[in-house]
Amino acid sequence: MARSKKYVYQLVQENDAWAVEIIRRVTSKKTVLTKRQDGFVTEDEAEAWGKNEVKMLIKTHNLNERNKRRAKEESKG
Repeated sequence: MARSKKYVYQLVQENDAWAVEIIRRVTSKKTVLTKRQDGFVTEDEAEAWGKNEVKMLIKTHNLNERNKRRAKEESKG
């Protein structure tokens, strides 16, 4: 799994079900809950979903950053 300080996931047990929270670091002191999915039967199922979502968010974030850089370069040229 790609490591990122921008996005992390957290597993939460609620009675007999599991939930996953995707947390995004906005600044060094501020974090925001980005996504939450609940109703997972097992901890492994919840963890797999959390890992996959973090990967997708990182990929989307990196793509957006690259597109901004390219647009900036095109406007200069």
